[in-house]
Amino acid sequence: MKILIADDEAPLLRFLSRGLSAEGFECIEESALHNLVTRIRHESPAIIVLDRMFGDEDSVELLPAIKSLPHAPMVLLLTAVDEVRERVNGLKQGADDYLCKPFDFDELLARITALSRRATNTPVTQLGLTIGPLNIDDESRIATLSGEEITLTKLEYDMLYYFAENAEKVLSRERILSRVWRSHSDPLTNVVDVYISRLRQKLHSSDAIFIETLRGNGYRLTTRK
Repeated sequence: MKILIADDEAPLLRFLSRGLSAEGFECIEESALHNLVTRIRHESPAIIVLDRMFGDEDSVELLPAIKSLPHAPMVLLLTAVDEVRERVNGLKQGADDYLCKPFDFDELLARITALSRRATNTPVTQLGLTIGPLNIDDESRIATLSGEEITLTKLEYDMLYYFAENAEKVLSRERILSRVWRSHSDPLTNVVDVYISRLRQKLHSSDAIFIETLRGNGYRLTTRK
């Protein structure tokens, strides 16, 4: 699915493009609001992730023009303004959804997935937290491997739980940083690698479950077939 990301903040634009590309979306970047309608006509994206403010320019003013285009895309607005009247105004002008900054990348991804389902009727699937010999009880925050409790720090637990929620799925460094560390910064750091190494050491007693590296894409918690 093609997504156009429109934002005048280069670091956030790059972060979103990398993160969504890692999830399998075809991403187009646009940093100038005056080019937006032309890019939409040329690229025909299914969804636009649109920042509300470009300097002093309000992107909401372009929504009627965007929605009047043939095969108009769905629009997810990003904004730092968390006021009901502002959200209502954006929705009235044609936005399909609204997400306030700062946001969690997983929430952004969930909203994009929901927008895509509205067009494709793709069913929702649910994943459990028992994967092979690994069991995670989030209420007690206790993880066990083959019945033996694993001693985990808070960040190690958060990362393992996140992997378990997404078992057999590839998680990019951007997603892991956003969810576990609540960071939208450029992932030029080895902190993810350090904690992946720690988790691998704590899962090493099992031959049935492990975290694998998919070079250039991310990591995946998987079970040996």
